[in-house]
Amino acid sequence: MTVDHHRTPLFSALKQHAERNPIQFHIPGHKKGVGMDPEFREFIGDNALSIDLINIAPLDDLHQPTGVIEEAQQLAADAFGADHTFFSVQGTSGAIMTMILTVCSEGDKIIVPRNVHKSVMAAIIFAGAKPVFVSPVRDENLGIDHGITTRSVKRALERHPDAKAVLVINPTYYGVCADLKEIVDLVHSYNMPVLVDEAHGVLIHFSDKLPVSAMEAGADMAATSVHKLGGSMTQSSVLNVREGRINARRVKTIISMLTTTSTSYILLASLDTSRRHLALNGARMAEQAIELAQHAREVINEIPGLSCFGEEILGTEATYAHDPTKVNIHVRHLGITGYDAENWLREHYNIEVELSDMYNILCLVTPGDTKENIDTLLNALRELSSQNYNVRPATELVIKVPKIPQLTLTPRDAFYGDTEIIPFKESADRIIAEFIYVYPPGIPILLPGEVISQDLIDYITEHVEVGLPVKGPEDRSIENVKVIVETQAIF
Repeated sequence: MTVDHHRTPLFSALKQHAERNPIQFHIPGHKKGVGMDPEFREFIGDNALSIDLINIAPLDDLHQPTGVIEEAQQLAADAFGADHTFFSVQGTSGAIMTMILTVCSEGDKIIVPRNVHKSVMAAIIFAGAKPVFVSPVRDENLGIDHGITTRSVKRALERHPDAKAVLVINPTYYGVCADLKEIVDLVHSYNMPVLVDEAHGVLIHFSDKLPVSAMEAGADMAATSVHKLGGSMTQSSVLNVREGRINARRVKTIISMLTTTSTSYILLASLDTSRRHLALNGARMAEQAIELAQHAREVINEIPGLSCFGEEILGTEATYAHDPTKVNIHVRHLGITGYDAENWLREHYNIEVELSDMYNILCLVTPGDTKENIDTLLNALRELSSQNYNVRPATELVIKVPKIPQLTLTPRDAFYGDTEIIPFKESADRIIAEFIYVYPPGIPILLPGEVISQDLIDYITEHVEVGLPVKGPEDRSIENVKVIVETQAIF
């Protein structure tokens, strides 16, 4: 059956409802903006406020869709090559948590990369599951992590054949992919589902010039962030599901449990219209972004002291494919940190980047970018280079990521255990009861239940001292940390 992707059933229904201009005796209480602050109303505009609605009968209900939302989700499933697609107004984090809570119960094992997003660990805590960590491959030249390899997944499966699922990141924040199809086939040989964090991979569904998508590789579920790169509004994502190893009815129940009952129809409409735009124009949109990114990459690699990796990074198990729209700029040869570069670009050129770390800044090139934007970035980078190259000594790659800490309690037991607060610098060999992570990208350095090592204390302290965004503990200064109370000896 031919699917008409010109249709936008939900957005069209919202426009028609707004045009009827009914008298509203339901929430939201601002009643099309009349009851809100005038300055905010004027800034947002009448059109947006007229569709800030709730799940009244003509507009369907995300929790039990039978009308225009169901139609919109079916169109999205066709566009993404899934059997079922569920809209998420809880972001990709909500979709990721749904995947894990669908397959894991208390005591179940799940195989995950150690560089997962914090939402993965939150879901593991809620489920009471036990994470089996697989180390990602560390790029010592760039100071970043790539993906996990087929061999490392195979070792984990051999040791833990009773695990309930394997989670893979595709692509990583920096745009690098392992051989997802090979990993999926391996995991399926154990009759185990594959869950994919596809937060940074919406465009890969619509271009053969980008890495393979989760659904194309045969994965069972994928949390795909449409808002990050695909044109929908912030906090709107989709969860793509393949029937067989996954019960779609259970997925529907879990995502409903995690979703607000006051669902934003503005977010839902943006998913509906973004699906249309991607289905009809996605290949062209991706091509435009790729061309701009490749132009930027070529110029950056000619700027003294800067480098931006591309296809030359490929050829290993962990670097099987690369999304060129992720422009990672390595700055350590300028003698500055990525955090320094991010602040300089903000202060001098009004440029905001996606993230910075000790040695890199990451710029995302999307269909929303223009050549003018790219040229401004390149001019800024030329000036940044002229001010720093051969002026400061190159920053040495001296910060080594410590080994994965020992997990002595399940994250759930640690999170809900008896705790006390102690000075962070005196916490070596204690069991942490909270998260410590760098955001963005939100990858945990320490998880509840892990043993704090002196190497980790030094690593985190150095990140804090250079100004990198280390977050998580209740004490935002990270001077103190919550740990499990030690049992006193009885003799």
